[in-house]
Amino acid sequence: MSNEREKKLQVKDLTISFRTINGKLQAVRDISFDLYKGETLAIVGESGSGKSATSKTILGISAANTIVESGEILYDGRDLLKISEDDYHKIRGDKISMVFQDPLSSLNPIMRIGNQITEAMLLKNKANRKESHKKLSATLAALDDAMKASGCDEDKDRFSTFKKIIGVQSKYEAPYSQAHSNAVAGLKAAEDMLLAIRKEAVANPVSEAKEVVDYFKASVDRFVVNDADTVKELYSSIMKAARSAAKTHNYDEMVPLLENGCSLLKAAIEEEVPDFFALGCWTVLDGNVLGDEDATALNKKTAASLGSPFIIGFIADIKKALEYTSDKSVKDMKKALEVLAEAKRRLSSDMPDKADVDRIVKGVSDAVEKAIDPLETVKDSYAYTFRVSIDSAVKTYYDDIARNQVEEKRFLKQTARYEKLEAKGKAPEAKVAPLSLADLKLVQENLVKIFSNMQQQFEKRVSDVSLFDFDKRSRSFMLWLRDTAMAEIRVVTKSMAKDRAIRVMEQVGITEARKRYRQYPFEFSGGMRQRIVIAISLTANPDILICDEPTTALDVTIQAQILELINKLKEERNLSVIFITHDLGVVANMADRIAVMYAGKIVEYGTADEIFYHPAHPYTWALLASIPDLDSKGNKLESIPGTPPNMIYPPKGDAFAARNKYAMEIDFEEQPPMFKITDTHYAATWLLHPNAPHVEMPEIVRDRIARMNGGAK
Repeated sequence: MSNEREKKLQVKDLTISFRTINGKLQAVRDISFDLYKGETLAIVGESGSGKSATSKTILGISAANTIVESGEILYDGRDLLKISEDDYHKIRGDKISMVFQDPLSSLNPIMRIGNQITEAMLLKNKANRKESHKKLSATLAALDDAMKASGCDEDKDRFSTFKKIIGVQSKYEAPYSQAHSNAVAGLKAAEDMLLAIRKEAVANPVSEAKEVVDYFKASVDRFVVNDADTVKELYSSIMKAARSAAKTHNYDEMVPLLENGCSLLKAAIEEEVPDFFALGCWTVLDGNVLGDEDATALNKKTAASLGSPFIIGFIADIKKALEYTSDKSVKDMKKALEVLAEAKRRLSSDMPDKADVDRIVKGVSDAVEKAIDPLETVKDSYAYTFRVSIDSAVKTYYDDIARNQVEEKRFLKQTARYEKLEAKGKAPEAKVAPLSLADLKLVQENLVKIFSNMQQQFEKRVSDVSLFDFDKRSRSFMLWLRDTAMAEIRVVTKSMAKDRAIRVMEQVGITEARKRYRQYPFEFSGGMRQRIVIAISLTANPDILICDEPTTALDVTIQAQILELINKLKEERNLSVIFITHDLGVVANMADRIAVMYAGKIVEYGTADEIFYHPAHPYTWALLASIPDLDSKGNKLESIPGTPPNMIYPPKGDAFAARNKYAMEIDFEEQPPMFKITDTHYAATWLLHPNAPHVEMPEIVRDRIARMNGGAK
């Protein structure tokens, strides 16, 4: 893959286990892959191969018995395994969304479809507003302290003035946002009704017209549709014509009225948007009163307000405050580096007892937290997640000690019982389960690695301090204050959420979305329910969509429709898609790259063309040989003999060896490395070793590839 492409997700050396009553089950073993912007990566493998465990870990919804033993999951450069649940909550759904296997179990059977789609939008908006308020209050308090400390405390009223500006801004922008959204929805509803009239498909003209005029009413605002009398006259005429049409079935009177309404709303939607922050500055700082100016004229008047002495002075004070907190933070970082180095030294050899470790962790965590710049607006550094990461690593270490003690006790007890039976000349029914101990050394190394990562971050920050552009940073900080303050009061109303939900329903191919918005899940077919689940996952406009076998319970026709839909949405929204399936044939026409998984490991990895036309791993051959097609004349489909290994007791060599008719002696002794075939194609099989004998892929696979290539073998 070209390095120029944007990586949205990186999974590095991920190892996942599950605690079971029989011991630790290794679900995912040291897997790595990248996901690029706008591509589909298919993860293929039979049940139990670790596909869903990987996807759920990416989304942060793993079961309680899950152990992430090692690895990184980087989203936009941020390790998701090291962030708090609060931070994960902001990413889950908003940035990374998931479509689950069974749509019916994903939907509430007694709740209308529309309410289920809008519920997440309304709850997220409420949470985001609360978070914005908390963030703004904390930052303004820190800014006030920094300004006083840096000697720029002349203007005692600067924060109250700033809040007045934001208050005026919200006074005009909040109703504008609602009215504009209603105007967009009203235009769509009016156009839909006009189309229904032309098709003679109007079911209830009065109720459909009422929906249109309700949007008309809600779109009245001085910056959207400011002529309330004209609107009132128009929707009154529309309702009168609708009541008449209900009796006569003649819509001639309604059509020109709806067309006038469409023209009115279209013109309003296309109008220039006022700069509400500049308007707030203009009103508060200069004591102006709004007249009858349109947005274009207002923007010319208010633009100068952004260069007012208050704004210039405020930004200059912000600059001094940023310089002060940055200097202080760098000094604290240098002290923290000393504490980190000492902690690393103490924990790198013999681990002290838990009380000592707790004291070390508290000391280093306090030092790291003290070094955090309170005026940094980007809160995704290692420093903010350090305490959570280190506490988790320490807990894992001491939990593993306890588990090892239990495991040793179990092993010794069972061994003694086994030997006693043998001494009596009896043949025990079952062998003693092997001793399975957690690698405490590895956990300790992970613990020390967290300190090393923090050291690297601080060292980079200290070395880069001279490169800071505080002028640029102060202006950016002002914009951040402005945006955060607006997020605090910006409301997503039920009507706005409904409009967005209907648009998404239409986007996923649900006809008559406005009518079906009020229906229940049982009124939809399986394919339509899956479309609804996809619609719910898209409401927050995520970057990454994870599809966990979304076509499993559907017939082949509906499968094709859902796959086509996912492809269409990927292109339209430039989505990155992880498509999980057990059926290699399902992803033939939609995957850009394919990762084939078996027993928790990726055994082959390449572009779709490479996997289908040049497969290299015997397991991939077996999957391809088991796919039925219309051209397989007289060829018997091959099944894969045997069953996957029990991953509580993972095999010593290649996990597929026992089911692989091409297995060699080394396959039972040693796991194969990933052999590079091309820059994009890799496979973990000893058959690719230079000293391995030449083996032809199965005839059924060769024939299939020949047919796909146009008949040339």
